[in-house]
Amino acid sequence: MISLHRMTQAEFQGYLAVSVPEYASEKVKAGNWTPEEALEKSRKTHEDLLPRGLESPNQYLYIIQDGATQVGRIWLSVDPETAGGAGFIYDLFVAEPYRRKGIAEQAMLQLEEEAVRLGVGSLALHVFGYNTAARSLYEKLGYETTNINMLKVLTAGPE
Repeated sequence: MISLHRMTQAEFQGYLAVSVPEYASEKVKAGNWTPEEALEKSRKTHEDLLPRGLESPNQYLYIIQDGATQVGRIWLSVDPETAGGAGFIYDLFVAEPYRRKGIAEQAMLQLEEEAVRLGVGSLALHVFGYNTAARSLYEKLGYETTNINMLKVLTAGPE
């Protein structure tokens, strides 16, 4: 059985050290940012969303635990300016050795309960197109596709 607990300041610093480069890498992989700009853009995004760290209004960052073991993290925003008033899940991560064991699903269900307690009537999230495992999980949990961005890489033709 998993549980969620609010991040401590030490856990938050560890989160930023890992999350900022991970998000930069994901944006590069998705074709949104160049490798040269990605790390700085990721830092700025995190600073903009969490200007006061854990004390940022309407931001709830949790550690996912399986017993006494930290196995992941999840971040919920209940900022009424985000996602048309829906709560927004900015991050869900489960460490590799703990994947495919139902932990992400349990964490999402617990987060839904927390969102209701916080007065949120719906949840939204973004998932990178290449992340088919996450997309399957979200669909299983009842999330519906609301937007699709598409990209085609063009190669230069013969000169």
